[in-house]
Amino acid sequence: MIRKIVHIDEEKCTGCGLCAEACHEDAIQMIDGKARLVKDDYCDGLGDCLPACPADAIQIVEREAAAYDHEAVQARMAAKRGSAHPAAAQAAPQEFHGCPGSMARMLQRETVQPAPAAAPVAEGAVESQLRTWPVQIQLAPINAPYFDGAKLLIAADCTAYAYANFHQEFIRGHVVLIGCPKLDPVDYSEKLTAILERNDIKSVKVVRMEVPCCGGIEFAVKQALQASGRMIPWQVVTISCDGKKLDD
Repeated sequence: MIRKIVHIDEEKCTGCGLCAEACHEDAIQMIDGKARLVKDDYCDGLGDCLPACPADAIQIVEREAAAYDHEAVQARMAAKRGSAHPAAAQAAPQEFHGCPGSMARMLQRETVQPAPAAAPVAEGAVESQLRTWPVQIQLAPINAPYFDGAKLLIAADCTAYAYANFHQEFIRGHVVLIGCPKLDPVDYSEKLTAILERNDIKSVKVVRMEVPCCGGIEFAVKQALQASGRMIPWQVVTISCDGKKLDD
């Protein structure tokens, strides 16, 4: 079948090994000092290894390749950990050695009581509502503990700049993923489909700008919901270029 899959340029590869450590499927190994894709059906083609490579030696290409085999990957990971059961591999904690900026983490914040409506807001008193990292769709993991039971916010990155109350109204209580379909040379729908399929997402809210190119992020979410077969509540909110909410 023709599908998207990782391609490693061995001439550019410096042998740092960060891509192999960042690959959740263990599809990349260091062989003779170079990163190699060991088997096509271990690679899901979603590119979690891309941001870990400091030499820009990895890209996603379309070519003839065996279909991604999730069960085979889980069995391989289980065997590598010395377990005979694939479920043990999923339950075991994963050690992270890749780019620190792409490491999935929860952000701990102190709980701040909201001020009375009539009280003036002091400068610097507004607290960030972001609770998870990373937020870029391309950097986000496919599986993370914070996805289970999550309300997912998928936003065009310009929206947070255009809409003044973005944190309080949209980010609060949500796991956030952002992107720009105009600038990012990827198809978001494949990764979003994987996230929806492999996690217990409770709802999806899309926040986009009114500009036409921003329709790409809404379209990607629609495709992902259809492909995953998940019948969950979803909503689209559009923000105008002058910072007004146009619809719910």
